[in-house]
Amino acid sequence: MVVLNRIYTKTGDAGETGLVTGVRVPKDDLRIACYGTVDETNAAVGLARLGTTGLLDQMLARIQNDLFDLGADLATPEEPAPAFAALRVVEAQVERLEAEIDQMNDYMAPLSSFVLPGGTPAAAHLHLARTVCRRAERLAVELARREKVGAAAVRYLNRLSDHFFVAARYANDKGAKDVLWVPGANRG
Repeated sequence: MVVLNRIYTKTGDAGETGLVTGVRVPKDDLRIACYGTVDETNAAVGLARLGTTGLLDQMLARIQNDLFDLGADLATPEEPAPAFAALRVVEAQVERLEAEIDQMNDYMAPLSSFVLPGGTPAAAHLHLARTVCRRAERLAVELARREKVGAAAVRYLNRLSDHFFVAARYANDKGAKDVLWVPGANRG
């Protein structure tokens, strides 16, 4: 039997992987950790989408596609310049996140307390996506201190975690089911 579409290549068996440019790097390289965490964020968004519909689900579907764009961006070092037109996150993607944040915020009352992760299942998953996204952002900032990384990519991650926070509130019946932090409530 001939297998045509194998998922395994065996090229990573020695602990290395290839960037989009063909350069081989260790699998624990900071760049790999960064775009791997972006992929983890995307998986968390997939879980959140199991409990969303309508406008929010449409937003999250676009975000999942953007996260693949971001992964491709981060997997393609800017220096040395690749010999091809690399896929890069652009400012318009950041601006779309801002517009969606504003759109969702229009439905909600201002916060009077910090929000605990929870409420509806979709909101809880969005809070998980937010925290994983923050980790991806920290890794991207660290990578940008060492190597050239597109500014829009870092801004996208920063805005995306804000988007997930607002989206979690939106999924919590537009904030009505938010679980609010009560400082010192359990000190006895």
